[in-house]
Amino acid sequence: MFSSIKWKFVVVYLLLVLMAMIIVGVFIVERFEAQQLENRKNTLIKQVETLISTSDYLSGDNWLDHREDIQNTLNKWRFSGTEVLYIIYDIDIPRIIASSHIKYDRIVGSNALAYKSLDPSLIYSAYEGEIADGVMMDFNKNAIFQHVAYPVVNEIGQVKGILYMTDDIQDVYKTIDETKTILISATMLALAITVVLGFLIASSITEPIRDVTEKAEKMAKGDFDQFVEVKSDDEIGQLASMFNYLTLKLKDTIQEMDLEKSKLNTIFNYMADGVIAIDVNGHLIHANPVAIKILQLEEIKDELLNNKMPFPMERINLNIIDFNNPDTHEGSKIVEINNSIYQLKYAPFRNEKNNVGGIIIVFQDITEQHKLDNMRKEFVANVSHELKTPITTIKSYTETLMDYKDVDPELSYKFLRVIDNECDRMARIVRDLLQLSNLDYNKTKWKKVECSVKELIEDTILKLEFSIKEKNHKLDVDIEDDLPNIIIDKDGMEQVILNIISNAIKYTPNNGHIVVSAVMQDENIVIKIKDNGIGIPVEDKDRIFERFYRVDKGRSRELGGTGLGLSIAKEIIEALGGKIMLKSEFNVGTEVSIILPVSDAILTAM
Repeated sequence: MFSSIKWKFVVVYLLLVLMAMIIVGVFIVERFEAQQLENRKNTLIKQVETLISTSDYLSGDNWLDHREDIQNTLNKWRFSGTEVLYIIYDIDIPRIIASSHIKYDRIVGSNALAYKSLDPSLIYSAYEGEIADGVMMDFNKNAIFQHVAYPVVNEIGQVKGILYMTDDIQDVYKTIDETKTILISATMLALAITVVLGFLIASSITEPIRDVTEKAEKMAKGDFDQFVEVKSDDEIGQLASMFNYLTLKLKDTIQEMDLEKSKLNTIFNYMADGVIAIDVNGHLIHANPVAIKILQLEEIKDELLNNKMPFPMERINLNIIDFNNPDTHEGSKIVEINNSIYQLKYAPFRNEKNNVGGIIIVFQDITEQHKLDNMRKEFVANVSHELKTPITTIKSYTETLMDYKDVDPELSYKFLRVIDNECDRMARIVRDLLQLSNLDYNKTKWKKVECSVKELIEDTILKLEFSIKEKNHKLDVDIEDDLPNIIIDKDGMEQVILNIISNAIKYTPNNGHIVVSAVMQDENIVIKIKDNGIGIPVEDKDRIFERFYRVDKGRSRELGGTGLGLSIAKEIIEALGGKIMLKSEFNVGTEVSIILPVSDAILTAM
């Protein structure tokens, strides 16, 4: 019922009137209460002033000598049944010397500050020369009293005593409660009238809207020959006119869409690349002839397009797409389909609500390019193998010449030392090239075992202890307690960490600072190696993981680098299911982060 705009109008009117009545009622009650209390206070003050002006004893200075006369005056004075007057004297210890209370014999002589029916703060204020008042609740009598402390001053302006008067104001709050009852009744009546009037007003608004809704429903079913009668020039009439204008524009738009659809179909059907579109439910919604031929869908094309069966994703080896994970909605992948190599590029398309409606996949035949790439990789592997034999030969002759006695020993040793170093460098290049080749072809056999992250880092650092001391670096190791073990190829991981820490040692000047840390983050182990070395320029950051790429080629060769270390590290980490990231600032330092997933079995056991 409350989904109808008619009842929404009624509820809004009802809430507006209710809020207005509540605000007005609160204001009236508060003002009425304040006025009643002010009137009662003024009445008490006038009575006190009248008593002072008509009593010779209270006008005098020595009240203690005339306290019996003052008490007799109070006994004769006409007080209401709820009013009580206390005469307080003596500044040092204010005491009650007279009272209109029915038990005045017990009260007279009491300490005014300790008497429970009086407010000490009002007495102090009165002794300051101010007329003090307040409202107090007597919980014993379950009543509310108005208190007034009136100071009496002598000729030189000093307070010589206080007339403290109280009055039961329960009748005031009773009157206020009656006022509240009247206001509540008036509010209920106003709300009832508001409901009736709101319903009538809402009906006059919703009836034309209902007519527009019915016509719109027919349009949604394909009947666009719908027009609404315009009965007024107000907003409802403008809505009807706009609806009729919308109908005409919609017809034109549909015709334009049909034309554009025809153009797109022509483009898709005759383009050289294959194109398919799959919705979020895994059903094929479009496929051009090239894609149907590539995927060999001729026999089941009709069933797929009519949503009678889901699209067989295994045919394109693209099971990584997860419509619940936006990170998998866009990308590219090289796959083999029917002995041909295709580069699949996929991206999401969105529906009218701007939500992902599905994925469009483009098939680009790169069979020839893939063959050329394989030939290049094979060439690198063959060259690496060919280089290994002459390097071994040169190494053997070098060792022989170093022992030859007829040549000047110093000169011979110096030259042979250079040749030996170059041989070592070439051997490292060949070794690195072979390792990259194995990684490229997935020939590396990983021996995954469960190992401790702490032990892995400490063993690696131990191997570099001499290099660290040689450059007088300060090394801090910060490994989080209770880190879980990881299942990984220990040798490969040690090679990665060794390479990165070695780079930090090499490219950090003497007396530098290197920090190695390991923490648990989001079910991953994150190992960070941070230094304050020479850093990497901004223009070189994006290429730092490329093979043979060096930031400072001369310095890298001088330090023995091949330009393959970070490439190998990246390949190893990714092959082991992890990630490696690098942040660096030139002349400030570099931080390398290695992110390794913790296996589900270990997480479950934690």
